[in-house]
Amino acid sequence: MPRVFSGIQPTGEPHIGNYFGAMRNYVRLGEEFGKNSIYCVVDLHAITNPAASDPKLLAQRTFEMAVANFAVGLDPNKVTFFVQSHVPEHQELSWIFTTLTPVGELERMTQYKDKSAQLESVPAGLLMYPALMAADILLYKADTVPVGEDQTQHIELTREIARKFNHAFGETFPEPRAVYNKDALRIPGVDGNGKMGKSKGETSTIGILEPLESIWQKLRVAPTDPARVRRTDPGDPAKCLIFDYHKLFSDLDTIQTVDAGCRTAGIGCIDCKKQLMTGITAHLTPIQERAETLKTDPNFVRDALAQGAREARAIAQPIMAEVREKVGFLTL
Repeated sequence: MPRVFSGIQPTGEPHIGNYFGAMRNYVRLGEEFGKNSIYCVVDLHAITNPAASDPKLLAQRTFEMAVANFAVGLDPNKVTFFVQSHVPEHQELSWIFTTLTPVGELERMTQYKDKSAQLESVPAGLLMYPALMAADILLYKADTVPVGEDQTQHIELTREIARKFNHAFGETFPEPRAVYNKDALRIPGVDGNGKMGKSKGETSTIGILEPLESIWQKLRVAPTDPARVRRTDPGDPAKCLIFDYHKLFSDLDTIQTVDAGCRTAGIGCIDCKKQLMTGITAHLTPIQERAETLKTDPNFVRDALAQGAREARAIAQPIMAEVREKVGFLTL
């Protein structure tokens, strides 16, 4: 049976890009593969970019990310779900992989280029981020990785690191493959400036636990097809991010109605947004209600994370013992 691994950063509120791009895949693959589905909140990754992580909020956001994943349907009794820093083998394997990975390959990573360009002083951890990501995956000999398309380059490097280790020390790790949600590869930010992402700030994102009134205020002023200057101007839904959201949240009848209404100027943009808000409300309300229930029982969440860490270490420890022996570390 395939072994699935994926991690999610706690650097901000989980948004619909996380939800459609990764979190729903977690649930689906968890139902299919059970405890062979291994997921974690990657707090070690979060601290590689000081601009995106507030130390005072890290523990809180880590907890809230766990709540969000459980609220969307991830069952900690069916999958292995934990916090990355609770399993120290991640750091140990990451260091070994760091010694195998050329600096040039790390510097070619698009995410490194983008993030380092925004910093006056670039922390070494940001450069080594892909080696830690490779360790996250290969520590469990995972062969299936549900990710967003922006992580494709990192998965390719993980495959290369696995090959390098296997060549140097003997066959040990599989070469994992990425699994995408093809219906939601690139969800635009609500401000219209590119892909939705935590690093772009809250004005760009629609949080899955965000108050509905706050979501509506963002949608109300969100850009639409520039051709629709007046209510009577026809538009092209393919050029409108609101229509992209309709494809995520609305039923087929609504999507078809909005498509025709936009092209013929039969509906205005505010009407289109109100119909979208109906779909968002129906979709997110039960998730938000489950999250509120979970927050009233923090011990359940913490106990689930502790159990997940024990399950993860039960897999990771013998694999690290194998790695240490192959690398040549002295054992006692």
